[in-house]
Amino acid sequence: MITAIAILVCTIFTVLGLWHFYMAFAGHSGESAAVPSRDGKPTFVPSRGSTIAVGTVLLLFAILVAGTSGMLIFGLPIRLLTGLSYALALGLLARAVGDLHYVGFFKRIRGTPFARMDTMLYSPLCLLLSAGVASVAYFGSN
Repeated sequence: MITAIAILVCTIFTVLGLWHFYMAFAGHSGESAAVPSRDGKPTFVPSRGSTIAVGTVLLLFAILVAGTSGMLIFGLPIRLLTGLSYALALGLLARAVGDLHYVGFFKRIRGTPFARMDTMLYSPLCLLLSAGVASVAYFGSN
């Protein structure tokens, strides 16, 4: 069962990473649901480099989960991989809770395209990924 969870989590991280690479090179136009906005203006405009960096980190998360689950062997101590996975799970949980302003379940700014997507998809996905990564860390290291 834990292998199935690890495969699912790795697949999601890989798809998200590849999506960021696509967005870095294809771009988008108009008001986006990819970044928070206020008064119709994005709170920040991600550069191509930062979008590529996020895609790379998401792919590294997939590799970390694969290593923690035993699907990949790195020669690194399992305790290190497990600790990093728990840290990742905690980070994903923090992202789901949010900054209490623009992102997360407890955001105050609502009604924007990003806020709607964050409520319906981004925050729940972060919560589920957090649970999946924590499960892999707990059961994969035993």
